[in-house]
Amino acid sequence: MKMNKRIIVAACLAVGCLQTWAQQIKGIVSDAKTQETLIGAVISVEDSNLKAITDMEGCFALDGLKSGKHTLLINYIGYKTCQLQVDAQKGNTQVVKVALSPDEQQLKEVTVTAVERKNTDAAMVQMAKQSALVMNNVSAQEISRTQDTNAGEVIRRVPGVSLIDDKFVMVRGLSQRYNNVWVNGGAVPSSEADSRAFSFDIIPSSQIDNLTIVKSPSAEYPADYSGGFIIVNTKEIPTSNGFSLMLGGNWNTSTAMKDFSYYKGSATDFLGFDNGKRSMDMPFNYDWAVKSKKPFGDLKLAASMNHRWNLNGRTLGLLAAINYTNEYRTYENMENNLFGIYDAVNNKPNYLRYSVDDQYNNNVRLGAMVNLTLLSRNGKHKYQLKNIFNQLATSRYTWRDGVSAQSDMERSAEYYYRSRTTYNGQLTGKHSFTDDTFDWNIGYAYANRRLPDRKRYMVNDALETGVFALSTGNDVKREWTALDEHIASVALNEKHHFTLGSWEPDLMAGTYGEYRTRAYEAHEFYYQWNPGNNTLPSDFQYMDVPTLLGNPDNLGDNKLYLFEQLQMRNNYRGHNILGAGYLNMMLPFGKVTVNAGLRFEHNDMELISNTRDNEKSEQSRHYRTNDLFPSLNATYRMNDIHQVRLSYGQSINRPEFREVASSVYYDFDLASDVQGNTELNNCYIDNIDLRYEIYPSRGELISLALFYKHFDSPIEWTYTVAGGTNLIYSYKNARSANNYGIELDIRKNLAFIGLPDFNLSFNGALIKSKVAFAPGSKEENRPMQGQSPYLINTGLFYKNKPLNLDVAVLYNRIGKRIIGVGRSEGSSASDENARVPHSYEMPRNVIDLSATKRFGEHWEIKLLVRDLLAEKVYYKQFADVTYTDGSQRTVEEVARCYKPGRNIGLQAIYKF
Repeated sequence: MKMNKRIIVAACLAVGCLQTWAQQIKGIVSDAKTQETLIGAVISVEDSNLKAITDMEGCFALDGLKSGKHTLLINYIGYKTCQLQVDAQKGNTQVVKVALSPDEQQLKEVTVTAVERKNTDAAMVQMAKQSALVMNNVSAQEISRTQDTNAGEVIRRVPGVSLIDDKFVMVRGLSQRYNNVWVNGGAVPSSEADSRAFSFDIIPSSQIDNLTIVKSPSAEYPADYSGGFIIVNTKEIPTSNGFSLMLGGNWNTSTAMKDFSYYKGSATDFLGFDNGKRSMDMPFNYDWAVKSKKPFGDLKLAASMNHRWNLNGRTLGLLAAINYTNEYRTYENMENNLFGIYDAVNNKPNYLRYSVDDQYNNNVRLGAMVNLTLLSRNGKHKYQLKNIFNQLATSRYTWRDGVSAQSDMERSAEYYYRSRTTYNGQLTGKHSFTDDTFDWNIGYAYANRRLPDRKRYMVNDALETGVFALSTGNDVKREWTALDEHIASVALNEKHHFTLGSWEPDLMAGTYGEYRTRAYEAHEFYYQWNPGNNTLPSDFQYMDVPTLLGNPDNLGDNKLYLFEQLQMRNNYRGHNILGAGYLNMMLPFGKVTVNAGLRFEHNDMELISNTRDNEKSEQSRHYRTNDLFPSLNATYRMNDIHQVRLSYGQSINRPEFREVASSVYYDFDLASDVQGNTELNNCYIDNIDLRYEIYPSRGELISLALFYKHFDSPIEWTYTVAGGTNLIYSYKNARSANNYGIELDIRKNLAFIGLPDFNLSFNGALIKSKVAFAPGSKEENRPMQGQSPYLINTGLFYKNKPLNLDVAVLYNRIGKRIIGVGRSEGSSASDENARVPHSYEMPRNVIDLSATKRFGEHWEIKLLVRDLLAEKVYYKQFADVTYTDGSQRTVEEVARCYKPGRNIGLQAIYKF
């Protein structure tokens, strides 16, 4: 009996339609040849206004049918229309399975009023295939399978991409400074005060429609990228109306239901911002007490609404979403060391810093998105208003126990709170005419970072061996920093299609303008006392510091008092004006298409900083450039399945405000100061790409790419040693660098080996780089900082349609890469026994599991296990030692080590 049913279903799929009788019609639409579900197919009822559109799973539902016979019309571009007779009878519901056959006829002209969908695997593969550029992308459909929670996790699925600190993106082994980011067609501010970086973890994955990384230069994009130009597009016009709610939890095995140290914050910390309790207004908050609790787990909430209206033939779409996350992370017994020159004489390591940290983090994220899209009657004019807002905060308490470079025992603590606000908004228009396409974009972006009342103290045994005490007032410090950045931008682009007989080239031209402003301000306060004249208890230096500072009786003019250490040179302001224009030609020559362009950019960065610490003494310095950037992208399409790309282009990497500012910031994790370099120069890069692509079928891709980059004056992260033991991290131009590698990307259904319900995604890269410094430099020629010699990202996805079940297994591994740059303290870089070794992040295996089960029309349950193996995170230094007898060996030193814990998540989603 079961076999007969299967034969009947197979026969119906072969002819394209399976009839059923139901009052409510539900079904699934797929390709008759590949059995792949079709997203965006239109199901209408003849002689009625009732319509439905298939969702990302190819499913649809028609409600409100009157009893009786009806004719359903199923339409999808490029497929033959299917007619299906149904007899709606009260109380019956069955599934309609529709298999559409491709329409092989060559249509002379088709006019379609619709919204281009770019949120599916197939759509993004086709986009990459038809593009004139070398690019990779990720669709919302793939994101839903992986259950990645933010854009940082999503982007690591792209070949040649890795993450630092789980949020900063590196492309082809190049650090975040060599990558540029746009959200919805507009520039975004740096989310960090001390580096050029965009924290991708601020964008929840639920807000993403697609994510694209352009890897070859092209005239229509800004020239300030060489690793990748990353474009994040949030969702726009919906396919149907709906509303959904999500409730989720996550349990970290190192944190959940275990002791968690924290200090009292403000009443609004749970929303991601301080309500003023940590403000610099007198009197200060004198509560230094550390408390303990046992978090049950993490909380995740989300809601989304999508609606579309028909306004007299025009379509108006609304997408709105809000999400909230409150999570806890504990890293106990975390080794945090820095080794100096190895002591070859005594055969022992030489610590510049040795400590064990207990760190407790409470991270909060509140995000919202509102997108409006208006589509004209004929579909040739589209207007969009896109808004994305995120509020993030981290409340962290760190306890450190260690030994200083002077061999003093030390204990210190940091009370840290950081909040970030980001907003990105665009008003855009796209207009299509007979031979022209015109689009425009007006954008505004804002980002801030607040570190209100960052408190630190340290006690050591400098006064009496083995007895901890306050040595000086400089060991107790409070500071406030504020960063604000605004970006306004406008872009115009025009594309004209020529018909010159049988030759049909395209001409593209455009202009782009951007104004960026930034302000950074810092205040530092220290606790002091008069050693010869105070009324403090005689043993106050040996008291518990939180108890000492938390008692108002110990504070006053002749007791402990606060004073501000004026350091006006740490404050700066900046303005940046970028003006650009470009011309680009798309030239078809049979199977070869050439995209050739030229871009001009004028950039003027003004840095306004103080020349003296004790008073406002602003001085302005301009960094101006005028540059031309050529680009050439050629594609040879052998047939519809195979094609080869070759590209060349020039790009630039400009210093950021912070990197040229003389401002100094103390990094507690590094236990060192970070400072800018006013003499940094621009870096110019030549980029070459060669890629072979295979498209076996719709939604499938196999590509193999080679790339090479040459850098003139690359900007590297380095340090100097002050006072023999104190490190000052900064930025420096190396002489040159080379970066080259190979990438493989595979997205394939496994039906060819008898597993049609399985899909494989694999991407990997082998990368090599070398930075060359000027002769006589104390830096050695080495790989570029942050560059991994290899990257592996792979996933196996299982989809069981009858059970409404999706399962995914994901694997990630990155090779050993330099995180902290070493240097020679000898007479030259070749003096190995006088070299501080590099610090490396070591490889680790990461396996993620996810499962999604749908129950009926409304309920969806997701189970996630992230970092299943929970391997330790290691940072190591490798000292090459030469002994007096001439023998050599490499000594492995652990610079940092901690357990991240395993994350187990559960989510329940209800769709109305």
